[in-house]
Amino acid sequence: MEEKLKRELGLLDVFCIASGAMISSGLFILPGIASAKVGPALFLSYILASFIAIPTVFSKAELVTAMPRAGGDYFYISRSMGSVAGVIGGLSSWFSLSLKAAFALIGMAVYVELIAHFPVKTMAAALCLFFIALNLVGIKQAARTQVVLVSGLLAALLFYIFLGFPSIHIERYTPFAPFGIASIFATAGFVFISYGGLTKIASIAEEIRDPARNIPLGMILSLVLVGILYALVAFVTTGLLAQEQLQYSLTPISDAARSFSGTGGVVIMALAAILAFVSTANAGIISASRYPLAMSRDKLLPGLFEKVNSRFATPHYSILFTGAFMLAAIVFLKLELLVKVASQLLILLFIFTNIAVIIMRESKLQNYQPKFRSPLYPGIQILGIVGCGFLLAEMGRFILLLSSLLIGAGLVWYLFYARARARREFGLIHVIERILNKELTSGQLAKELKGIIRERDEIVEDRFDHLIKESVVLDLERSLSRDEFFKEVSSFLAAKLGIEPEKLTKLFIQREEESHTIIRPGLAIPHIIIEGRHKFSVCLVRARVGVAFSEDSPPVHTIFVLVGTRDERNFHLRALAAIAQIAQDKEFDEKWLTARNNEELRDIILLAERKRFAGK
Repeated sequence: MEEKLKRELGLLDVFCIASGAMISSGLFILPGIASAKVGPALFLSYILASFIAIPTVFSKAELVTAMPRAGGDYFYISRSMGSVAGVIGGLSSWFSLSLKAAFALIGMAVYVELIAHFPVKTMAAALCLFFIALNLVGIKQAARTQVVLVSGLLAALLFYIFLGFPSIHIERYTPFAPFGIASIFATAGFVFISYGGLTKIASIAEEIRDPARNIPLGMILSLVLVGILYALVAFVTTGLLAQEQLQYSLTPISDAARSFSGTGGVVIMALAAILAFVSTANAGIISASRYPLAMSRDKLLPGLFEKVNSRFATPHYSILFTGAFMLAAIVFLKLELLVKVASQLLILLFIFTNIAVIIMRESKLQNYQPKFRSPLYPGIQILGIVGCGFLLAEMGRFILLLSSLLIGAGLVWYLFYARARARREFGLIHVIERILNKELTSGQLAKELKGIIRERDEIVEDRFDHLIKESVVLDLERSLSRDEFFKEVSSFLAAKLGIEPEKLTKLFIQREEESHTIIRPGLAIPHIIIEGRHKFSVCLVRARVGVAFSEDSPPVHTIFVLVGTRDERNFHLRALAAIAQIAQDKEFDEKWLTARNNEELRDIILLAERKRFAGK
């Protein structure tokens, strides 16, 4: 049985994990390195990178509210494009996030040197061990630490912006783009990793309360706030430091703070940088460690990684594995190379995310029900794919080659380990099924999505749900008159209720002649009382061509037939109320008419939002 993680995180935790994951190296180290590539136009590169991130934020918000499970990118890439893409996406996500967290710890150690003398790699490794231990104890404790870190960090950045702005030198913005306009776009690709932490939150969706609300809202708030902070800090820093000083600095924010606040400003911003790097490292371990967990659940990695600690409810082996990789990266990898490889993998994953939305939408799966739907579909997804593709092309052949080797390693792992174990249905097969008009799927993915919705919406089944599970479902292909329809329905319900078909047909016709049961155009709810005790049954009907209930009303395509004994009157009324609630959904008719089989028709009712009643 799959071990579950606890839902313990709220909106503030989501915001702080996403924001803290972004504000670190991208702000406290990269401005110096990036300035050497673009000049004073640096802040435009940050703004451009934030705009390129917008389509992916919308796409990821849609996917994660439809499938809020541990593993984020991996989970919905594998469910949309299959296990091969899932292995590549999952390993790339884990690799990229782990590298970024390791980079944060190295960057933090550089700032520690400004206020104390400790060996850089020793300090980074020690902090890595501390956060491994913190994450092993529990995500709630790690998230609380994140809130404290991010609060202090935001306060320090506002101090820097408000006190630094009056001291900027306008002449330092000329020439504005000494390396040409193209350098602004190329540098946007380089600093794009600065926004990578924004989507880390998707990997811990299984541990977030009310993920349908908190994840999209937290991600959007984080993107807006951090995007503004990046642009303002980059703009102020460019105006405070001479270009020749800025481009060679690994501590640009502290160096700039010295110009308007002396040694005190250096110490404050060094402390802010340390908070930023620590928060990124913490968020990195939180999120990266959920990828081996999710892949292990799907048998793509050894089963060890899916184990959840019984005391702390954390994936302890996955956390230890991620931490060990980060320690190795701290000791052996070079800073700029680390940034470039992590950035490229991140951009590739953003492309996969936008493709995944297109596949899941076009699969027309009834049980793909995101709470947040990306606006401007599919235009914004295409824009995201093109924008990220452009950034990839600007990053250079060597980094492309290195990233290709890493992807190749993922393919080798799939071929020699995962392929024999991977047996999973995915959205792309449903798209192909629609194009070929040929049945290729077994319903496995629809069933899995159904379980996710039940868990996401915390659906506790009531008697009506159990009744629907056992109900007769009719999918009528031909046109019928009212009496023909009642005769057909009665033949299916008679045995279940222990009554003659002819008697049932007569009761239905009598009830309809007393008053029409058409509730609104296209929908009818015929309901009758029969003799006996403790009997109640429902028949769900889709009439593709329609049933002619009367000459003066259009054909009816959706029919709920209710039959019960007199002692079931209270439940009879509750069933009518439940059906009325379900049918009010503005997308109900379209879903009902486009459902591909009886199971999808049943799921429309079972997964609908409505008030549920305990007891009988």
